[in-house]
Amino acid sequence: MITRQRLEELLAAFPGERIGLLGDLFLDRYLQIAPELYETSIETYIEAFQIAEIRNSPGALGTIMNNLTALGVGTLVPVTVIGDDGHAYDLLQALSAMPVDSTHVIQSSARNTPTYTKPMTRNAAGRPVELNRLDIRNRTPMPADLEAAVIARLGRVFAECDGLIVLDQVNEEGVGVVTPAVREQLAVLAEANPQKLVFVDSRAHIDRFRRGVLKPNLAECLKAMGRPLPAEAESATEEALAAGRAAAVELAQRHGETLFCTMGERGMLVVTPAEGAQEIAGFPVSGPIDFVGAGDSATSGIVSSLVAGASLAEAATVGNLVASITVQQIGTTGTATPQQVLDRHAETH
Repeated sequence: MITRQRLEELLAAFPGERIGLLGDLFLDRYLQIAPELYETSIETYIEAFQIAEIRNSPGALGTIMNNLTALGVGTLVPVTVIGDDGHAYDLLQALSAMPVDSTHVIQSSARNTPTYTKPMTRNAAGRPVELNRLDIRNRTPMPADLEAAVIARLGRVFAECDGLIVLDQVNEEGVGVVTPAVREQLAVLAEANPQKLVFVDSRAHIDRFRRGVLKPNLAECLKAMGRPLPAEAESATEEALAAGRAAAVELAQRHGETLFCTMGERGMLVVTPAEGAQEIAGFPVSGPIDFVGAGDSATSGIVSSLVAGASLAEAATVGNLVASITVQQIGTTGTATPQQVLDRHAETH
């Protein structure tokens, strides 16, 4: 377990870090509905929801950037592709309020700015409730000229940053920023610079990355190893967890590098090919919880700690601390400040 003094040392190093990010940058747009402002549409004769507030927040890769910003990391340098549209304007406006170097955010009229529009209301208890999400995404492969631009910029960012986070959010192969060619170039860079951290989170293609520290969850480990996924009702059983742990160990051994496997409220597995798995317990929380974005907040804590010189176990502990704070923030993608991390650590010691 990490001491408070050690935790303070790591947190104090975050402002001096320059972290690169590669992957899919989305706009999360929250529309707060005001039910008391009831109106009926004269065209459709059904209720027209009245919006009282609009909140724009960077999503996907931007969720990690939000978390790194809250933790006090000094400079963030994303490599990504967005559209040349109104959603891109709102997204860049949001980035301008963060310690982000947007030099390598590529805009193109050939792509949509991926946008998740989330209508929000409140239930009888006053808690936020998200209604049907409205998605704008790209449905066609990344154009070759944009792919080449990503590869060129990736090399420059990789050279100038202390570490690189890769977020491969899009399930369809070749449609998102991290195409097969980009993955291959990433492997070339990592092989030539083995001392530099490359930290990979991929929703659908975690087993296709040849190099880098991987961060799957248990289900993604099972999928990568060709194992059946447990039914949702059985996903928390000891048998299912044991199967997931075994798959994580096998994936790390096949990959040949360290793996951080998130396990929800149970915490995290740190797996190395030589030493196997070490379980780093999560931190208990009370009240309503929302696991959306917890993996991204864990990534932020892990990477910023590793760049600061933390051991694998220390980095996983910080990741668990950060995630335990963000899951308590309902109706939004949460973040955690250094003081909140220290306070949560104090609560558990």
